[in-house]
Amino acid sequence: MGIIKTDKLTFEYIRRDEEGNVEGITRAVDEVDLDVKQGDFIAILGHNGSGKSTLAKHINAILYPTEGTVWVDGMDTQDEARLWDIRREAGMVFQNPDNQIIGQVVEEDVGFGPENMGVPTKEIWERVEESLKAVGMYEYRKHSPNKLSGGQKQRVSIAGVIAMHPKCIILDEPTAMLDPNGRREVIRAVRALNDVEGITVVLITHYMEEIVHADMVYVMDRGQIAMEGTPREIFSRVEELQELRLDVPQVTLLAHELKKKGVNLPDGILTIEELVSALVGLKGA
Repeated sequence: MGIIKTDKLTFEYIRRDEEGNVEGITRAVDEVDLDVKQGDFIAILGHNGSGKSTLAKHINAILYPTEGTVWVDGMDTQDEARLWDIRREAGMVFQNPDNQIIGQVVEEDVGFGPENMGVPTKEIWERVEESLKAVGMYEYRKHSPNKLSGGQKQRVSIAGVIAMHPKCIILDEPTAMLDPNGRREVIRAVRALNDVEGITVVLITHYMEEIVHADMVYVMDRGQIAMEGTPREIFSRVEELQELRLDVPQVTLLAHELKKKGVNLPDGILTIEELVSALVGLKGA
């Protein structure tokens, strides 16, 4: 069993009227099966309302399945006795960093989680230092979070999760409120955590460029997994993604359009460098 496993995970939102009577039921997640290995970087895509954020909240035991099961590091998320163990193993980072930052000074905020866990003071400060360095924010440790940019705040939020030494980090659209520079800062930090620290990453996003380096991609639609594969496999299916109301990276779309015009290019081009190399290869052929 992987670090995260779901078996026919189903979740239904129940709508009630003012008197508490059921008005309707919406199935937000519909029999989803996942098996994420320790150290993997997986991305979950989908348009608004596809169920991807609802799925993310199950991994951190914020929500519990209506049917099916979720395991985190072998622990059933519906086992209330293991709730805090599960949340230590699977840290969550949300869209808005202001909702997670509570300290008046960056290093105090990052140390809040380990302090609540009862970690000894000396070790707390060691964790704060290593976590801030991991996301490139150590030089801002004495700053007020209020003076930071959106990207910097989000990196502090991630550092706060890292300081609790989780095996897995779930990021629920962490760049949705950021400008392009902020998005690049955060994704660079996330990739480093996966590559260098070996932390399992589950990235929920609708920005296609953010998932190019993922090990595996799952595309959700109407609560189900509509597509799955490597980034190259997924981005080789441009029309299907567009039917699911999703974009593809601009360079992938350009290569796709050139191919439709008769240019002999491979499927699933992911970067500008790959496109240039492919075009140069055609010129030399």
